[in-house]
Amino acid sequence: MKPLKSFREYVEILKEYNEIVPIHQEIDWNLEMSAIIRRAYELPSPAPLFKNIKDSRPGFEVLGAPVGISPNKEHPFIRVALSLGLPINTPAPELVKEWSKLPDVHPIPPRLVTNGECKENKLFNDDIDLTKLPVPYIHVGDGGRYINTYGILIVRTPDGSWVNWSISRVMLEGPRSMAGVVIASQHLGKIYGEWKKEGKEMPFALCLGVDPGISMIAGYPLPDHVNEGEMIGGWYGEAIDVVKCETNDLEVPATSEIVIEGTASFEEMIPEGPMGEYAGYTWVGHEKQAPRFHVTAMTYRNHPIMPVTAAGIPPEENHTNWGIAIAASIQHALRKQGLPVKECFIPLESAVHWLVVTVDRSRQREDHEGLAYRIGEAVFATRAGSYVPKVIVTDDDIDPSDIKQVVWALATRHRPDQRITMTDQNVLPLVAYLDEKEKSTGVTTKVIYNCLMPWNDTSADKQPIEASFRSYPEKLRNHIVKNWENYGF
Repeated sequence: MKPLKSFREYVEILKEYNEIVPIHQEIDWNLEMSAIIRRAYELPSPAPLFKNIKDSRPGFEVLGAPVGISPNKEHPFIRVALSLGLPINTPAPELVKEWSKLPDVHPIPPRLVTNGECKENKLFNDDIDLTKLPVPYIHVGDGGRYINTYGILIVRTPDGSWVNWSISRVMLEGPRSMAGVVIASQHLGKIYGEWKKEGKEMPFALCLGVDPGISMIAGYPLPDHVNEGEMIGGWYGEAIDVVKCETNDLEVPATSEIVIEGTASFEEMIPEGPMGEYAGYTWVGHEKQAPRFHVTAMTYRNHPIMPVTAAGIPPEENHTNWGIAIAASIQHALRKQGLPVKECFIPLESAVHWLVVTVDRSRQREDHEGLAYRIGEAVFATRAGSYVPKVIVTDDDIDPSDIKQVVWALATRHRPDQRITMTDQNVLPLVAYLDEKEKSTGVTTKVIYNCLMPWNDTSADKQPIEASFRSYPEKLRNHIVKNWENYGF
């Protein structure tokens, strides 16, 4: 398939695949909208497209669960596949395999154009009122309404050498101000730190509703100083169109639904959070101080559509977008090191707390305990691995995207005395079980569960045979499947 070059095009193709339910009745931004989104994730159901949000500017719409799991049992990852420009029947491990090729593409810089759809309407200064946008109050216990849950923040280093596109939550404060989460260890935080050193406010652009591929790459853990705008051009095989902002020198995707421009203060800190996050919890009372983002301009398409995710218990976009990207990045790194890795996957149900790595048994030649250690060590050394606290290493007879098989392998193949712990490892402060010291330092202990069967310790004629339907001869299985209804089922 060809990549989809705008969020609007993505919405239209989702309609064609019956992946959208338009909701015309008035919906309250205060919990009702996000509760509908949460139920859509958990059933799963098509993505809700809200056309009438209470107290909001007429003509503004919201697409909830933009990359949630599909109710299509044959193609549950259809929204991920469409976002990446891949066939809709691409299975989960194959999505990871294809996306793992991203670091090897030839970067193609964006193409600057003079005008774009995002410029159809323009507002400046006092004419801007963000509170009139359909900004949801998402979870019971959240610290405020979150204007950004699946848009991209664009920032650039003071010398212009590094432009970063990332997804980071942003909380609404007032008509022209927001609170942005800035974590020092992440790219957004590193660039913010450079502006702070110079004593200058950091220009930003928040783009709500961008090409689905841009949203996917914004969740990809690329190395420092790599520009997502160039890499997505390489993935597409052609440059994407960008336009200049109205009040700063940043460039934004021309087809963006909404662009909010301004500067992030290096002095003014305001309360942010809590917010229900990808681990599945809202830590009530855990607000933090975050930079105030001053808004100077807003441009938008006619009848704009905002994406909204309702983070929490899986599956949602943190698990389908970010989880697949983390697994893809790690798979790329492990293959580059020559490790006998077959597949990597982050089970949706693990809330990005487990990474499953399968080993190609045809290439496995060394001690299985040593191999599990080497794989875990290599995982935790990567930027993507810093997000994952637990690694499960198993043989390639296990499908890492099938949670039933993963649980079976962990329960029956892992010896408790072969659990490998690694101390003083970098970690994202949002991991659910961290204590306050670990959150503040970003350092914790991580673990590797060795589920590799000791093939080299047992003679070939004594290897276990899996007692399941797939262990029967293929001819017999095909015969049974063909005659299933004839048996009376």
